[in-house]
Amino acid sequence: MINLNEHERLDDLVLDGMKIIQRDDQFCFSLDTVLLAHFGDVPHGPVLDLGTGTAAIPLILTARGARNIIGIEYNPVMADIAHRNVELNGRSDYIRIAEGDYRKLKDRFSSGAFSVVYANPPYREIGRGAESKIVGVRRACHEETVSLTDVIKAARYALKYHGRFRMVHITERLTDVLTAMRMYNIEPKSLCMIHGRIHKRAKLFLIEGIRGGKTGLTVQPPLIVHNEDGSYTQVILDWYGKK
Repeated sequence: MINLNEHERLDDLVLDGMKIIQRDDQFCFSLDTVLLAHFGDVPHGPVLDLGTGTAAIPLILTARGARNIIGIEYNPVMADIAHRNVELNGRSDYIRIAEGDYRKLKDRFSSGAFSVVYANPPYREIGRGAESKIVGVRRACHEETVSLTDVIKAARYALKYHGRFRMVHITERLTDVLTAMRMYNIEPKSLCMIHGRIHKRAKLFLIEGIRGGKTGLTVQPPLIVHNEDGSYTQVILDWYGKK
């Protein structure tokens, strides 16, 4: 029996038969979360997910084979849901949720404690784009509590030398992302543009950088989300665990 609180619903994560609790008054995970969780090789060292939300990224990573993951979440409402989602899916041996501010990682973790760091951060600067009146949604979409620089600085602190940073972001801020990564000694190494359809311009991208890595960026083949008839492409279906 799963007990749901007010505003909560139970969604199907599909992979490994997992379920996920979400709230209609908070930010819910979407396709960009799934794409980020499948970007790059399966991480085998300690993993940190910055702003884990519902813990969707850690849960998907366990379905891929990852086994040592910490998700840190500033919003206490979402941290509670993340805890419950981990327990609901029997992943407590693999995932730990830490409630707190990842701008203050040094209060919790040693520098260089993680092999891979993931981030699906707020995309938009304050004053750019429509802002939700729902506080939880607005803070997840706009840099109200954390900036792009804060994200990169946190990743730099958490990563071991030659550790990998993986992030999803909007294309209009690609220059900002690349500049900030290099400023904090996370060298951009792999870039993948995400297109809704093959003839549409990319609106999102996936980026991987290496702390202390050598210069040299590889641009991966574009990732196409939808076929012309609106259905998901096969790679997306595979990542959702669907035929």
